[in-house]
Amino acid sequence: MKIDLHCHSYYSWDGSSSPREIIKQALNAGLDGVAITDHETAAAWTEAAAIGSELNAKIIFGEEIKTNKGDILGLFLNKQIDGKGKDPVWVINEIKKQGGVAIIPHPCHGTERFKDDLSKYLNIIDGIEVFNGRLPFSMPDRMAREFAEKNNLAMTGGSDAHYHKGIGTVYTECAAQTLDEFKNCLLNRKSAVHGKKAPLFYAAFPFLRKIGLLKGAKII
Repeated sequence: MKIDLHCHSYYSWDGSSSPREIIKQALNAGLDGVAITDHETAAAWTEAAAIGSELNAKIIFGEEIKTNKGDILGLFLNKQIDGKGKDPVWVINEIKKQGGVAIIPHPCHGTERFKDDLSKYLNIIDGIEVFNGRLPFSMPDRMAREFAEKNNLAMTGGSDAHYHKGIGTVYTECAAQTLDEFKNCLLNRKSAVHGKKAPLFYAAFPFLRKIGLLKGAKII
C-alpha cells in the first residue's frame, strides 16, 4: 500500500486545494490514498472520508501541530488536538491517547527543523519523516534518515504538498492491505520511502490561488 503521509488542504491557512483535488491527484499518481494533515485542524476529515469512500481511496486522519519546539505529525487520529504552542511531550501523549502514531516531520530542515534535541524524545516518538517533498534540499533528509536508522525509528515520507499537483511526489509504502495493517507496519519499522522533490514553483501556487489568480481559489 502506497500513501502520501503529509498533505495539506485549503483548510490549512497556507493550503490551496480541496480534499477532492488531493485525493484524485493521489490516485492519479498511483497511490492508494493520503493522510490529511492540516495545520491545527481536523476540518477536512469528514469531507475527505466521504470522497475516499466514493473513490475507493484510503484516508488517514492526521494533523500537523506546531509545538513550542517544532512540528509534530499525528497520524491515525480520531479527534482534533489543540496543541499549538504547547510542549511536544504533551502533544505526543495526546496523540498516543488516541492510539495514533507520532512522527517528527522535516526535523533537520532549516527554519522548519525541530528545535530541540530529538534524543530526548526517543521513548515517546514513533518515527521520523526522512523525505519531505516540498522542502528543496536533500542533505536534511539524509540527516533525518541517519538519525532514524541509528535509533531504530519508523521512517516515513510525504509530499508536504500545499497544492494538489505536488501530492504523490513522495510516499510511504508498506506491505499492507488495510489501514490497520499499514499502521502496524509503521510501528514495526517495516516501511519504505520513495519519491522525488516537487518543483519549487509549486510553493507559490497556494498564494496565487488564494488571491484568485489560479482556478479553484478558496479562502478559509
